[in-house]
Order: sequence, then structure tokens, then C-alpha cells
Amino acid sequence: MKHKLSITMDEESVLDILKTIGSGKFRNKSHFVEYAVKKLLEEENGR
Repeated sequence: MKHKLSITMDEESVLDILKTIGSGKFRNKSHFVEYAVKKLLEEENGR
């Protein structure tokens, strides 16, 4: 099950995300953020 979230980010970060999405690695902003959060949690949990 997916949950909808709302976040606020600085413009530079959003522009960087949009450039990365444009490269084709991610489908959309949600996909990018979900991937980034999973990677951060893996690092924090030592996986």
C-alpha cells in the first residue's frame, strides 16, 4: 500500500531532481524520492 505525502524542498534540489528524472532513470518525482529514502534507510540500518 502506498501513502501520499507532501514535502517542501528548495528550488535547486527540485531542479536537480527534474534533471535526473529527465535522464530516464526514474519515472517521476515520487519514484525518485522513494528510491532516495530507501537508500538512506539502508545506509542508516547498515544494510
